[in-house]
Amino acid sequence: MDTTLDQLNGYPDIGALRPVLLSICSRFGSIARLDILAAGHAGKRQALCFLRMDSAEQEQQLISELGVGRFGGDLVVIVDLHGQETASNASTVAHAA
Repeated sequence: MDTTLDQLNGYPDIGALRPVLLSICSRFGSIARLDILAAGHAGKRQALCFLRMDSAEQEQQLISELGVGRFGGDLVVIVDLHGQETASNASTVAHAA
């Protein structure tokens, strides 16, 4: 199983995570949209990353090679964050082209 996405765990916040996730996913083509939401689950801080690629073929390749899941029309990656959560982090949404 590919462990590429495992390297995303442990970033302190969405701002630090976003460029790394963009870099990993851009290997599969152009990213049409990336939304990252901070969340908490079972005492953990997490980032819910929803993305869309420019084509269904690119999305399918990303799913096949990295084991990314789908939620509705978006690909989704859940990442465990490290560090203190603040109220501003909990409502942050990051957007990419």
